[in-house]
Amino acid sequence: MKITANGVQMNYTLEGPADAPMVTMSHSLATDLSMWDPQAKALAQRYRVLRYDTRGHGGTDAPAEAYTLTQLADDARALLKALGVAHTHWIGLSMGGMIGQTLALTSPEILKSLSLCDTSSRIPAEMKHVWDERISTVAAKGMDPLVEPTIARWFTPKFIETRQDVIEPVRAMIRRTPPKGYVGCCHAIKALDLTDRLKAIALPTLIVVGAQDQGTPLAASQAIHDQIKGSELVVLDPASHLSNLEQPDAFTRALEQFLKRVS
Repeated sequence: MKITANGVQMNYTLEGPADAPMVTMSHSLATDLSMWDPQAKALAQRYRVLRYDTRGHGGTDAPAEAYTLTQLADDARALLKALGVAHTHWIGLSMGGMIGQTLALTSPEILKSLSLCDTSSRIPAEMKHVWDERISTVAAKGMDPLVEPTIARWFTPKFIETRQDVIEPVRAMIRRTPPKGYVGCCHAIKALDLTDRLKAIALPTLIVVGAQDQGTPLAASQAIHDQIKGSELVVLDPASHLSNLEQPDAFTRALEQFLKRVS
């Protein structure tokens, strides 16, 4: 389904009972809302599940410009408003977790809880060049050169070897990400620097991370856990960056137990 919010046409899906508590799921860079298929199917048994394609991804518009995390959070807030959603649980992985942190700091009143999965609260100065390199590669050559290096970062070697049924759809998602959208979101992520502000978050918070995550390592989740008082940290082993796809049952179970406690 499509709706205009914050000046862009956004693609979204709604599943689950209309009168159930709302859960909003926000995907990683270079994927789309289908990344959440295993979790959405389970959660829609007892929650109203909203998934959407972030600006620059999937079926949502991809303006050619540098995006900011504030803008991506504004998109999410405008989408919720356009759909008449006053309160929601937020589940974000990687970039989706960065958007969630931004929303929790700017609009905590619309969030019931925060699940921050395989994400980070700061891009260290010495890592900014990595984002510059990805931006210039995609601007010059499109998404193809990033497909295999991204898969190698996102999953453990054994999983890549044995689970092509999961890996192939993710390869396709990366490949079909609009280059303009990827570059726009890279600019937003590169500027991430929220760690010192996270103490202000008072929402019930779950942090989930794959033990072998290279992109947003365990130390990044530990830093978030240390800052947000009362937060819970769940480490999935073995799993890398897309831990929701590498360990779908354990990931979903952690979400369901947390949501049941805080609902």
